[in-house]
Amino acid sequence: VQLQASGGGLVQAGGSLRLSCAASRRAFSNYYMGWFRQAPGKEREFVAAISGRTKDSYTADSVKGRFSISRENDKDTIYLQMNSLKPEDTAVYYCASKVVGGRPLPSASWGQGTLVTVSS
Repeated sequence: VQLQASGGGLVQAGGSLRLSCAASRRAFSNYYMGWFRQAPGKEREFVAAISGRTKDSYTADSVKGRFSISRENDKDTIYLQMNSLKPEDTAVYYCASKVVGGRPLPSASWGQGTLVTVSS
């Protein structure tokens, strides 16, 4: 499956952004999907994930209560709603398929990344 992430940009602290990730595969609804981020000089970290049909979701403690993940299976798209953004949320955000337990499977597909910059 090919993934196309979008929606990043520059926002002031306290602001909001919504990221989107469109998938190219018709079996999209079967996949757990997720978001990860990588800040400059840091390792990639898990942000949020959502199951395929039941849409059960979970988020990392660092973004809990501020970020939420959702999906529209009829549009083959997942979203990451980011509220109350902080400068430490600045990173390149990646979407991925086949995310289990906060980790991508070896066969996971990745989007190209979208940059989120939060100014103080």
